[in-house]
Amino acid sequence: MSIENIPEIFLSKDESVQDLIVYDFKMTSDVVKSKVNLSMNMFSFLQVGKKQVHFADAAVMVNREQSLLIRKGNWLWTELLDNDDIYYCKLLFFSEDRLKVFLAKHTKKEECLKDEDPFFVIENDFYIASYLDTLSKMSLMSSDFNAEMLSLKFDEIMFYLLTKYGQKFKLYLYSLISKENSPFKKIIERNVYSNLKLEEIAFLCNMSLSTFKRNFIAEYQVSPGKWLQDKRLQRAKEVLESEDLKASDIYIDFGYSNLSNFSIAFKNKFGISPTDISK
Repeated sequence: MSIENIPEIFLSKDESVQDLIVYDFKMTSDVVKSKVNLSMNMFSFLQVGKKQVHFADAAVMVNREQSLLIRKGNWLWTELLDNDDIYYCKLLFFSEDRLKVFLAKHTKKEECLKDEDPFFVIENDFYIASYLDTLSKMSLMSSDFNAEMLSLKFDEIMFYLLTKYGQKFKLYLYSLISKENSPFKKIIERNVYSNLKLEEIAFLCNMSLSTFKRNFIAEYQVSPGKWLQDKRLQRAKEVLESEDLKASDIYIDFGYSNLSNFSIAFKNKFGISPTDISK
């Protein structure tokens, strides 16, 4: 699967990347785990459909009642239609420089004492709906007017969310200022029990699959495929032993596309079928 560079993919050939960009994103079919290189921080104001994003050490799912503020980076996006013929969200991209200008003018500097999530969930409300309506109307205005107006609209939504969410949102904004990415080992171990494939975890580490495998073996002295399989099968065995679940309930959660492959791998490792445990 190719990597989509966003927002660059939305720009025409003669357009350059600006500090603030608005884009209406629409689609008519589901997209699952699309590889995205997000080069700017981004508001995703979801209006129709559902959105799931896998980050290096977290995942989030929202519906039309919520929107997301997402940190720049390599992420996996799933976008789903929801009983409608279209998926629609309004995207507002902003550069780190533009964020720094806002923070310097309107807030006192905060030190983030802990790692903030790479996303912030926003509950949609009447004010946000009205805000998005004005953004839509701006497209009918001249480009010079739009640039000035968009700067004001960016400050407006930031002020509103600071008022709505207070210190929590303020700390999140400061966490968006560039610092070192999550360490390689941290990303691996936070996705041990996910259903992500090897190449998807490599992407979240911002590495090619071959580079990922090479670094993994240097760190763990074993191939990543075998290490992940052993860890996931051991965890699956613990789940079957301690919870009222069947193999058919959990195989997808541990990265297997069908029950047969899961059962074969399980029996090869433990000498018994997973159905023998869950009876």
